Amino acid sequence: MGFLMLLIALLCSTFLSRASAAGSTLGAAAAAQGRTFGAAVTADLLNNSQDTTLLSTQFTGLTPGNEMKWQTTEPSRGTFNFAPADTIVSYAQNHNIKVRGHTLVWHSQLASWVSSITTGSDLLQAMQNHIAGEAGHFKGKVVSWDVVNEAFNDDGTRRSDPFQNLIGNAYIEDAFVATRAADPNAKLCYNDYNIEGINAKSTAVYNMVKDFKARGIPIDCVGFQAHLIVGQVPSDFQANLQRFADLGVIVQVTELDIRMPTPATTANLQQQATDYANVVKACLGVTACNNITVWGITDADSWIPSTFPGQGAALLFDGGFNPKPAYFSTLQALGGSSSTPTPTVTSTPTTGTTPTATPTTGSTPTATPTQSAGASCSVHYAITNQWNTGFGVNLTITNTGSAAINGWNLTFSFANGQTITQFWNGSYTQSGSTVTITNLSYNSAIPAGTSLSSAPGFNGTWSGNNTVPTAFSLNGVACSVV
Repeated sequence: MGFLMLLIALLCSTFLSRASAAGSTLGAAAAAQGRTFGAAVTADLLNNSQDTTLLSTQFTGLTPGNEMKWQTTEPSRGTFNFAPADTIVSYAQNHNIKVRGHTLVWHSQLASWVSSITTGSDLLQAMQNHIAGEAGHFKGKVVSWDVVNEAFNDDGTRRSDPFQNLIGNAYIEDAFVATRAADPNAKLCYNDYNIEGINAKSTAVYNMVKDFKARGIPIDCVGFQAHLIVGQVPSDFQANLQRFADLGVIVQVTELDIRMPTPATTANLQQQATDYANVVKACLGVTACNNITVWGITDADSWIPSTFPGQGAALLFDGGFNPKPAYFSTLQALGGSSSTPTPTVTSTPTTGTTPTATPTTGSTPTATPTQSAGASCSVHYAITNQWNTGFGVNLTITNTGSAAINGWNLTFSFANGQTITQFWNGSYTQSGSTVTITNLSYNSAIPAGTSLSSAPGFNGTWSGNNTVPTAFSLNGVACSVV
């Protein structure tokens, strides 16, 4: 069994490398758009070959999850410990992955000794020394720093913490000045949550950035954490990113995850797919948005379940390392091709994680299928990869008629008892050998003479033979097979 798992891992690694070269991974698709697509990583994940396979093939950026925070890097005053972060940075350098430094000044995960400081002058000196030590150590190794993290309350007032209480409002600009001196070439960012939409908190941050730019305080970037809830992506996210960009700063999505109640339902997974795509589109709509980072690789290493009991399933890969519908919608939004989807990694999900839910039988279409008389179609069924008893398929559906198709369902039958185990860009039912696929809200229309842009696909199991279906029907009309 050990040899078999090693062989599967090697095959998956080879496949993913080829997919990356073909522009069909998150990192490759984002790079084609001039963006970095990253993930938060803790050092322990680097000991898991399945995590590192996804990290090295799907992502072009990373953020250390905890290893650069104050309690780790300076546990006692003047004594630095960079070993955990060095491990991550070294991995990134060896795999040509960009590193975001996170974070130099934050009220949480502080070393205990910081709270014993009683004067503003002493704390300012300690902060400046911490920044000089850490930013100086990683000088030239990170592309940007989250210099100050989460300094505002939701109502736009300053958060009460040791830095604000002892040093006062000036501590933020002092931190930026100190970081510029320690690492002159890194981009310097302010990072926060609940600032994705235009609201009191984001406006307070906006006013601070505007003031800094006017006075020459070195700030290059604002990070929008984007810890979101399914179905609640702010409608003005892009407009908000743009108003910050208009101040002359880079904008980044720095800690993206979209949580839902668990166990995950098909409806929530599909809404999550739409939400992820909308976040990506918001970033792509703003020239100055150059980075999207998700907060973790798989649902198994997400912070959500321990922080929000009953919530989870917030990332692009489930606890079994399988891509979720949100993965494919994200890839599609980046302009990538899902013609070679990531294969299912044969592993047992980590205890306590929520695998992708199987679509429920009888899913309701998002639009009533309509197709004019004389309409025609073609279908290309491509087995993109096959392993042991599993396989992956991508379906190209083309409207070869002269009128648009608004809402669709596709039916076909397997010849050898194949079974679908995971689906993306559509909902499905399977009764025996017969499969019916129905559109989702974002891919319901197929204009005349074009192929469906968000192509459906699936992973499945097979035994003995894996024969390609020979007949397809779209909205009751037989399609040609190409």
